[in-house]
Amino acid sequence: MAGKDAGGGKNIFNGQRMVLLLLIIIGGFFLWTEHRAHVLGALPYLILLLCPLMHFFMHRGHGKSHDDHKDHQQ
Repeated sequence: MAGKDAGGGKNIFNGQRMVLLLLIIIGGFFLWTEHRAHVLGALPYLILLLCPLMHFFMHRGHGKSHDDHKDHQQ
């Protein structure tokens, strides 16, 4: 019963997944160390860009029920 744990289900930490996880971690480390200056240099601009995007998506549900105001005006 290779690949099974004591509970009877599949073991999520098989060899292929461990190798893939290790490669993702190593690749992420080298990407961060090589491009850290670029990412951190753009961070203030990304924060400024985030403000109007949050405003647009957070106020998305406002103003859909204008029919109630027409009844009050009559």
